[in-house]
Amino acid sequence: MYPTLYDLVLDLFGISIPPFKLIQSFGMMVALAFLAASIDLKSELKRKEGLGLLDPVRKKIWKGKTSTLLEKAISGIVGFVIGYKFLAIVLDFDSIAGNPQAFILSTEGNLLGGILGAALSIGTRIWEDKKEGLAEPKEVEINVHPYEQVGTITILAAVFGILGAKIFHNLENLDELMADPVGALVSFSGLSFLGGLICGTAAILYFARKNNIKALHLTDAALPGLMLAYGVGRMGCQIAGDGDWGIPNDAPKPEWLTFLPDWAWAYNYPNNVLGIDLKTDFAQMGYFSLTGYAWPTPLYEIVMALTIYAFLRFMRTRWTVPGMVMSWYLILAGAERFAIEQIRINNEYPIFGGVTQAEIISTVMILLGIVFLFLMPKVGKKWAEY
Repeated sequence: MYPTLYDLVLDLFGISIPPFKLIQSFGMMVALAFLAASIDLKSELKRKEGLGLLDPVRKKIWKGKTSTLLEKAISGIVGFVIGYKFLAIVLDFDSIAGNPQAFILSTEGNLLGGILGAALSIGTRIWEDKKEGLAEPKEVEINVHPYEQVGTITILAAVFGILGAKIFHNLENLDELMADPVGALVSFSGLSFLGGLICGTAAILYFARKNNIKALHLTDAALPGLMLAYGVGRMGCQIAGDGDWGIPNDAPKPEWLTFLPDWAWAYNYPNNVLGIDLKTDFAQMGYFSLTGYAWPTPLYEIVMALTIYAFLRFMRTRWTVPGMVMSWYLILAGAERFAIEQIRINNEYPIFGGVTQAEIISTVMILLGIVFLFLMPKVGKKWAEY
């Protein structure tokens, strides 16, 4: 496993690049997941606007208006924090590289770096004001296309998605939260995708309503890319070994699967980011494992997520009824997650003989998807106007 980008590059290419020790593999793949989703969304919004399904909105902006004192102060604070941390990393890289997250969240840093960062940030603001400012600022109206809002949508999805993912994970793992509250809240591991989906979707739909973007068309445009992002994010889980592996798998690989590498059937995730020995960890959780190997569930989810993405991307140009992409996404994404839960380790709620949070949410997703599948041909075009 490769907890950091440094480990990955060193093992694959034999090249030692010390600054890469600061880049966590899982965090890097999460960032790439959001990037992939935003590129896909921008492309689809342009296509929908070209078909006349989405329209630009008129917005008033100030042209030539200079930044306020408060805006300069905020820029200075941001610049100070970045410089404060950055120069400290440069001057004491070796000791910080071992645990960059702890350093970033601490009060440690370099005061000179902070002052230089603040000065540079405020100076840049002043330079921009002189370059763009007018003696008499004027208010003008411009067209804002939906695809031009993708940056804001991506930021909202990232902030509220990660927040929701942490909340739902900690609700399911209260023992971890109580044992180490700070670590549980700031760690990049331990994210519930379905929690992120719920909170991120709510934030984006609110944004769409406030900015006169037709919500159903936006949903249809965004969901295939979300499945792509899920697959890319699961690559981070597999590369780093962040604990999302499955239950013990001591069974020999069937003969009809001999074409697969052994690690695609069962894997022990050596050098994982959590520093866990799977055999010992299984025993502590009450599982017996002779080999200490687990089902590599992130790998299976990568394959399923990318397959679903390819299907939705292919079909979205062929379905003419608004809401069909959403309906099939709910069914397929729900079925994928429900299936993988059967071989994953998760805390269970003591209802219906024991069910996980993901099983409950995925079941609701499937049922909603089926309902929408039959409902959209009747009301989809009407709902798409809002």
